[in-house]
Amino acid sequence: MTMTTGYAVDAARAEAERAEDAHAEVEEQAIEDAAKLAPKLLYEVVRRDGEEEMTRPLRSLVYSGIAAGMMISMSVLGEAVFRTYLPDAGWSYLVENLGYSLGFLIVILGRMQLFTENTITTVLPVIAEPSRGIVMRMLRLWGIVLAANVVGCFAIAALFALTPAIDPVFHPAIDSLSVHATGFPPGEAFFRAIPAGVLVAALVWMLPQRNSGKFAIILTFTWLIAAGDFTHVVAGSVEWGWLVWRGHTGFVEGLLTFFLPVLAGNIVGGTAIFSLLAHGQVKDEMHRRPLYRKG
Repeated sequence: MTMTTGYAVDAARAEAERAEDAHAEVEEQAIEDAAKLAPKLLYEVVRRDGEEEMTRPLRSLVYSGIAAGMMISMSVLGEAVFRTYLPDAGWSYLVENLGYSLGFLIVILGRMQLFTENTITTVLPVIAEPSRGIVMRMLRLWGIVLAANVVGCFAIAALFALTPAIDPVFHPAIDSLSVHATGFPPGEAFFRAIPAGVLVAALVWMLPQRNSGKFAIILTFTWLIAAGDFTHVVAGSVEWGWLVWRGHTGFVEGLLTFFLPVLAGNIVGGTAIFSLLAHGQVKDEMHRRPLYRKG
């Protein structure tokens, strides 16, 4: 009886120790999860993602970039659907701009190559360890992804404009959205593109710290781009392509008055402003001690 009781006590003690160890592991994981919110670790996550993107094969970048250009068209179509069916009321503008988020949700959650995302992810490795080689890799990625995005945008715009793929009832709304988005004077288009670049970069910066809630983050930030009447080079390229295929503008005219100014503004917002600020807030901590140990 005494021996049986001793075994029972030992078993209970062992079970208690296992429970205590499990609780300690849970606490340790919670601490690690909270530590991920530290700016220097967010910086490192985004920087490593940029390094990985710069090593991807050419074919992968091209296909992913074209897919992103095509899927971003859902932003234009979604906004047009809302504009077509919402009543003429003061609040309709804010609601219809929710449609603008649809394409970004597909592209970002689908991990497709979107040019404005790359203006922060790939520039952080360049800022951290500048060299001619890494700058060339960044420019290679930018060029490939941007070209692929535009090809995808013009391809889907041709489908919308030249075939019965979408109901003609949406054409007037797409016309008005496209004329407005691409009709700013070049200087104004440039400055309106800067906040859009900042917002997309901020979106990229926030996503690594959220295992859930990514949908809401993307929805909020991209809705603000549309509601704030800012300009985005990739989503706007669908509208540019629509106007070209419909014969309302020329390719070169759109290139000079819309595409190049907005491209420059998005780069300034996403790179020269947000990326440099992100680097500035962590550079002293990065240089003081390593973020991780190898081996």
